[in-house]
Amino acid sequence: MIATGSVFSRPSTPAAKCLHVIRLREVTSRSELVSATGLSQPTITRAIAALIAAGYVTERADLIRAKGRGRPTIPLTLGSPRALHAGISVGTLSTYVALFNLRGQALRSMDIDIPVARLSEDTFIQHIMAGLNRLRSGLDRPLATIGVTTSGTVTGDGVVYAPNLNWHGVKIGAQMREQFGVPVAVTSAAAAIVGSEAQSRDTLDSPGIMALFADDSIACAVASGQEVVPVPVAREDLTTQGLIRAIGIPGIRTLNDALTSAHRTATRPALNRRAQQLGELTAQLYEQHTPATVVVAGSAFIDDPLAPAPFARAVRESTPAGTQVSLRMIPTHREVVRDIARAVALDLVLREPLAVALP
Repeated sequence: MIATGSVFSRPSTPAAKCLHVIRLREVTSRSELVSATGLSQPTITRAIAALIAAGYVTERADLIRAKGRGRPTIPLTLGSPRALHAGISVGTLSTYVALFNLRGQALRSMDIDIPVARLSEDTFIQHIMAGLNRLRSGLDRPLATIGVTTSGTVTGDGVVYAPNLNWHGVKIGAQMREQFGVPVAVTSAAAAIVGSEAQSRDTLDSPGIMALFADDSIACAVASGQEVVPVPVAREDLTTQGLIRAIGIPGIRTLNDALTSAHRTATRPALNRRAQQLGELTAQLYEQHTPATVVVAGSAFIDDPLAPAPFARAVRESTPAGTQVSLRMIPTHREVVRDIARAVALDLVLREPLAVALP
């Protein structure tokens, strides 16, 4: 049975805590897990036995090194279960679909170039299902979990509201579960960025991370306690379409148009203004949530090479004197979609490994 914890909540069961640590270390031991997790030796012993039985963890007797008298310590490494985990990153014009193993390696991937807003919800979902089936063809490995990340807002029960996709209450997770018969996690792109950061950190402590995603939509999420929660951001003026409306020049319909247009003397001030306002927004959100790290992503930062400078300057100028905001930008669109697809694909198995283990 899948636990009721929210998507990207921190590992809470002994098995999940052990798997998180083992996955991020080349080799470890039961005694090191006691130290890393704070769990008792008997609890670690039971958790490791269950993880070994499920194929998630392997004992490496070949790595034993004698250390005097007593029972030798058998090192532990991540196993290689046959199960696959599908990650789907839904974009306005293109959707990335990939199959990952437990290590987070993409075994197969594809881009499905479809303008989502022009299709009915059912037609789009059928395209995605067909693409996922094509990726699985010939692998002869079972699918254990599916994760979907989209722009816009995603409710706690996985219903999507994304104006740029023309989605208003789309239950993509329910349709995926019905088609493939496996657990499905659905989340926003901003939450998946935070989740990706947390999954890659060799610690079980709650990570102080905030993510701001600015593209055809705008969204924010923050690690709060043991969960990742969305932060409402009612700033449609800072989306790509908001920028185009602010420019107001016929023929400029995309961000690329604004960057390459013969009207650059008119578009550049609008681009700089948006970068500055994104910086001011980030500073406001930072003061509200005080994260250790702020991660930004999306075309507003990536596709406009002149945007990062006024953005960072506005963050500095809009925070109290002496405040050092740790900013990190995900540098490419490909890196964003790959990271968030991987994060949401692995969420369920990392959060509740024994609940999704396959025979």
